[in-house]
Amino acid sequence: MNIKNITVLGTGTMGHGIALLSAKAGLNVVMYGRSDESLNRGFNSIKSGLNLLKEEGKVDEEDCLDILSRIKGVKDLEESVKKADFVIESLAEDLNLKKDIFSRLDKVCGKNVILATNTSGISPSEIGKSTQNPERVVVAHFWNPPQLIPLVEVVPGEHTSKNVVDTTVEWVEYIGKKPVKMEKECLGFIGNRLQLALLREALYIVENGWAKPEEVDKAMEYAHGRRLGVTGPICSADLGGLDIFNNIARYLFEDLCDYKETSKLLQNKVDKGQLGSKSGQGFYTWDEKALKEKQKERTEVLLSFLDRDSNKK
Repeated sequence: MNIKNITVLGTGTMGHGIALLSAKAGLNVVMYGRSDESLNRGFNSIKSGLNLLKEEGKVDEEDCLDILSRIKGVKDLEESVKKADFVIESLAEDLNLKKDIFSRLDKVCGKNVILATNTSGISPSEIGKSTQNPERVVVAHFWNPPQLIPLVEVVPGEHTSKNVVDTTVEWVEYIGKKPVKMEKECLGFIGNRLQLALLREALYIVENGWAKPEEVDKAMEYAHGRRLGVTGPICSADLGGLDIFNNIARYLFEDLCDYKETSKLLQNKVDKGQLGSKSGQGFYTWDEKALKEKQKERTEVLLSFLDRDSNKK
C-alpha cells in the first residue's frame, strides 16, 4: 500500500480510534487537536483503548509502546499535514466547519493527498465544492466505537475519482476494517438509512401502545440481532424465500410507519431533556452502574465478533 503517513483531524471518540487503528497497522500517524487539553484527552483515550486490547490478549506491553510511538500530536493544521499521504477529518458534524477545513487542506496538501471525512451523513459533493480538487474528496465513515465496529462506509462525491475510492478501500482493509463501497452518495449513506428506518418503526410500535420499549428491544436483540450478525436483510430474505417475503410485504408494507417528520415520542423526550445515557434518562434510566454494565456487555459481544472475524481469515 502506498499510504504510509496518516493525519487524523480530531481527538474525540472517532478521531482517537482512527489514530489507534492506523498506528496499530504500522502507519505513521499525526493526530491534530486544537489545544493541549484536546491532545491529552485523545492520547488518554488511545491508552484506554490499548489497555482494553491488552486485557483481551490482543496486544502486549511492547505492542502498546510501539503503537504509541507512531502517533504524534500536533496543534497546527498546516504542520499536521506536511508529510501526509492521507488525511481524514473527524471533527464536528457541521457543513460550514468542514468546508472551511477542506478549503484550507486543499491549499496546503499536495494534489495526490486524499482528503477524507468521517462524516456520518454530510454530502461529500458539498464538502468538495469548497476545494479546487473535488476529485480527491471522499467519505470514510467509521462507526462507533471504531476500535470494535468493523464497518467503514466509503462514499464518493459527484467528482471523486475511482482511484481515490479504491485507495481509500485499500487503506480501510489495511487497518483491519471492513469497507462497504457505495456506487454514489445518498443522504445518510447505507448504515444510517437502515438504522433510522428501524428506529422509526420501533418508536411507532411504542407510540401505538403495541409494546413497551424494552420489549421492542428484546425482540430485536433475541431474534434479528442474532441473525443479522451473519446475514443482512437482503441475504435473510434470500434464505427465507423471496416469495414468502414478497407475500408478507403485500399486506405489511401498507401498515408500516411512513412518518416524514421525526417521531412525536422521540421529540417529546428531547424537549424534556431526556437524552438517554448522556442525561441519565431516556427510554431507560441510566445511573453510572447501569451504564457501565451495558457498555461492558456491548464491548464483550463486539470483541467476540472480532474474534470470529479473525478466525474466518
